[in-house]
Amino acid sequence: VADDAAAAGIGFLDAPVSGGVGGAQAGTLTFMVGGDPAAFETARPLFDVMGQKAVHCGAAGNGQAAKICNNMILGVTMLATCEAFALADRLGLDRQAMYDVVSTSSGQSWSMTTYCPAPGVGPESPADRDYAPGFAADLMLKDLRLSQAAAEAAGADTPMGRLAQGLYETFVEREGGSGRDFSAVLPWFERRRRGG
Repeated sequence: VADDAAAAGIGFLDAPVSGGVGGAQAGTLTFMVGGDPAAFETARPLFDVMGQKAVHCGAAGNGQAAKICNNMILGVTMLATCEAFALADRLGLDRQAMYDVVSTSSGQSWSMTTYCPAPGVGPESPADRDYAPGFAADLMLKDLRLSQAAAEAAGADTPMGRLAQGLYETFVEREGGSGRDFSAVLPWFERRRRGG
């Protein structure tokens, strides 16, 4: 599409976003933009109105590449965060204490401090609304599948991304996660036993 647009003398940008529904409503989205630098500068005022940051990532398609890589990290870190909460529960560690330690320690991540999957812990998140989706697990699965297709095409080894895809496939397609927030893997992990 970018080649066709360039042949017709039209500037073309791919510009996926990060920040979810909340970021769109608050005007705090981050845009990951691929395409011609001149087209990016022309469109920059629109990005500035709609979000808080726009990063030019290079040639056409690189905005999509950045989004795929970002969401692969997000999927992996959310799974790790939920696993840790489920383990903390089994070890008798209070969830608030867990949050207070991890949110200011080396395990800190966006999944913990901004989008905490434990209800009543940290800032308000979908967990506090019975996991009504801010970012649906189905969409996370789609993005993880895209990341793994891209990894295969590029010959990149992404074992954590591959494992995350498999876990979200199980959660969404066989364990009732479809239509729920991607952080709803926490109650799913709470029900699971080692080896299950």
